[in-house]
Amino acid sequence: MKPVYVINGFLESGKTEFIRYTLEQPYFQIKGRTLLIVCEEGEEEYEKELLKKSRTDIEFIEEEEDFNTSRLIELEKKYKPERIVIEYNGMWNFKKMKLPFHWGIEQQITTIDASTFPMYFTNMKSLLAEMLRKSELIIFNRCDDVEDLSSYKRNVKAINQQADIVFEDSEGEVNQIFEDDLPYSLDAPVIELDNEGYGIWYLDSLDNLERYIGKTIQFTAMVLKPEEFPKGYFVPGRMAMTCCAEDMAFLGFACEYDKSDKLTDRQWVKVTAKVTKEYFADYGGEGPVLKAVSVEQTKAPKEEVISFV
Repeated sequence: MKPVYVINGFLESGKTEFIRYTLEQPYFQIKGRTLLIVCEEGEEEYEKELLKKSRTDIEFIEEEEDFNTSRLIELEKKYKPERIVIEYNGMWNFKKMKLPFHWGIEQQITTIDASTFPMYFTNMKSLLAEMLRKSELIIFNRCDDVEDLSSYKRNVKAINQQADIVFEDSEGEVNQIFEDDLPYSLDAPVIELDNEGYGIWYLDSLDNLERYIGKTIQFTAMVLKPEEFPKGYFVPGRMAMTCCAEDMAFLGFACEYDKSDKLTDRQWVKVTAKVTKEYFADYGGEGPVLKAVSVEQTKAPKEEVISFV
C-alpha cells in the first residue's frame, strides 16, 4: 500500500504551516520522494528550497471534481513517490474523498484555528464532523485568547472519542489539564490521590487552584520539615522524577498541623486536609496551603518515587 498522510481543515487553519514544519524535520527527510497534493491555496506558501531539501514534488488540484482516482494515479505515475501528503480542502466533503485502491491512509490530522472554531462548529458542523471523525490527531492552534478550551475539547470528543487533541498558542503547546482528564472526581467528599493522582493534583493546583479551594484531599506523603518554616507547619509531599533519574524533586505544599512538632523528617503519613489559598512567606505570595484534618502514621508506599517521565 502507498502510505498517504491527509492534513485537513478549513482555510487558514494552519494546514500549510503544519506540513512545512513536518517537511523540515529530519525524520521526514527520508529515502525516496514525497508527493504533496495541495487542494487550496492560502496565505502561506511552500518555499522551493524546502521542497528541494525534503525531496518533495508539489501539485495543485483546485477543483473538487478533479480530485479523482484517475488524476491521482496519473500523478503517482509521473512522480513515483514513496509517500503522499494531501493538504485537503476543508470546504470539500471529506466523506466523498476517493483514493486509488492501493493508497492507504497512514495518518489523518485536522488543524483548527481556535479563534474561528465556534463559527465553523455552529454553521458548518456537518463538514467539520466529517473531517474530525477519523482523525487521529486534532491540533487547535492560535489559542492565546481562548478562555474555555475545555468546551472545545468536549465538542470534539463528542464526535471522535479516540483522537489525540493538542492545543497550541504563540508560546507552543498549551500544557493545560482539563477537568475531564483528571483521574479523580472533584465532587467526591474526599478526593483520594494515588501515585498518579498526586502528581496530577500537584501540577493542576499550580495552574487551577480555584478548582480545589475548600475541597478535602487525602494522600500518602513523606514528611519534610524545613528549618525556616513557622511553628505548626510542615510539608507533606512526594519525591518525583520529572525528567530522568538524575532529575528528582520534592513536590509538596505547606500544611498547617497543630502537632507538626511531633513529626520527623522522611516519616510516612496519611494526610487528610482541606485546601485553601493563603499568603505564605516561603511562597513569596499567595498559594496552596493545606489545613490538616488528620495526619496518621503509615507505611511507605510500594513505589516511593512518582514519575512524570
